[in-house]
Amino acid sequence: MTRPTVIFFGPDGRDKSRPKVFLRTLLFSSSKRGRIVESMYVSLLCEDASQNFTIWTYGERNQLVRGSGLFIPESGVEANHHFLMHEGESPFAFIPGRYRMDVYAHLLGDRKQKLLFSQLLDVSSEEADVLGASDIGLYFDWTPEKMRYVSHVDRRPMPA
Repeated sequence: MTRPTVIFFGPDGRDKSRPKVFLRTLLFSSSKRGRIVESMYVSLLCEDASQNFTIWTYGERNQLVRGSGLFIPESGVEANHHFLMHEGESPFAFIPGRYRMDVYAHLLGDRKQKLLFSQLLDVSSEEADVLGASDIGLYFDWTPEKMRYVSHVDRRPMPA
């Protein structure tokens, strides 16, 4: 997995009461034959709190599909990836602090999931305070010249 160009924390565009993690990245295979991704999920850890976002969808805005059995050729697949919590899970609220975001995939034929990417991201008190609103999201944009993610709050979060 390449470094995501953008990471998003905030409400889902379809159900604004449900938080989601969004990222845009390229999945690729070092195998000439490619690999099949059976499932993916994101794990967020901040201090003693942790939350898994296990519902995975990918694709473009109007053509999202539920992730399962995605073939990844050697040349890769570029896509938007959305990770949601199950509806029955306890509500999750973003708190201020340093988050570790881990992206995992289960590849066909492997016994264990594989860590594809891990990143530390800081959420300030001000950002956490506004993240509870249904129309506000927090973006982390990769800035190559600074070699780090820069965050900004947006009142028009990414649609579903």
